[in-house]
Amino acid sequence: MSMIRIAPEVHLVMDPDTAVVAEERSDSILYSMDPVFERMDKLDGIADDLLNSLAPSKPLMNSWPGRENTSYMAGIYGNAFYGIVVGLAFSGLLALIIFIQRLIQGGM
Repeated sequence: MSMIRIAPEVHLVMDPDTAVVAEERSDSILYSMDPVFERMDKLDGIADDLLNSLAPSKPLMNSWPGRENTSYMAGIYGNAFYGIVVGLAFSGLLALIIFIQRLIQGGM
């Protein structure tokens, strides 16, 4: 936030953001908000990156170019692996139950 001095001899200043012309006062202190705005822009980028991490097709800030669909493919491979493991465990349990039932029925 910077002020433009229109007429320093009569202490007139203008705020370029609001276009307000006012008298410059000696009892008020004016700080530049530019470093704060720069940090806010950086935090805004980090917040956008956090939201992009929820979508598998969005690029992340610290990732290499061309890796937009990496988490999507990792999800497919991971879910396929766990699906196969659970399916094989269920099939093995079902085969064991059928085998035990045939032993019980055949033994009587």
